[in-house]
Amino acid sequence: MPLRQYAYFALFSRHTSADDMTSRLGIAPDEVTVRGSRFTEPAVVPVDHSWMVVCRESGLRVDEQITRVLDRLRPHTDRIGDLTGQPARTGGGAVLQIVRYFNDTGRTCPGTDAPDLLGWHLDREVLDFLRATGAEVDIDEYDMSEAADTR
Repeated sequence: MPLRQYAYFALFSRHTSADDMTSRLGIAPDEVTVRGSRFTEPAVVPVDHSWMVVCRESGLRVDEQITRVLDRLRPHTDRIGDLTGQPARTGGGAVLQIVRYFNDTGRTCPGTDAPDLLGWHLDREVLDFLRATGAEVDIDEYDMSEAADTR
C-alpha cells in the first residue's frame, strides 16, 4: 500500500508571532504560518501564528520521524514548556502532529510502501517531552484510494 507520511511539532498562538517564538526559544523553525494568512477574501479571518519543526523524510516509520523532530527540540524543552505553560497568555499551545496518507498513488515516495511503516509507537522519552511541553497529540489519517472518494 503506497503510504506518504510526516510528523511535526508545532507551537501555536493567537498572540505570539512565530518570530517572537523563535527569539524566545533560540531555535529556528522549519515552517511558520502567520495569523490570518489562510483567508484573504472576503476579509482576513484570524487563525493562529504557528512555529513548526518538521520531518518529511520518506522511508521512516512515524516514530522515527518523531524522534528526528524531538532530537532537535529536546535541548529547548524548558523554554518550550515556559512558552506553552500559560495558554491564557499566549492564546495557544503545542501539538505533535502526525499526518498519514494511505493509498496515495498520485504522490508516492520511494520506499514508503514497506509494511513496517504501518506500525509505530510513542516511547517514554516522547511522552516525557510532550508532558514537559504541555503538548497534545493529533493524528490525521487519510485514505486516498478512489474507493474512499465514493463513500
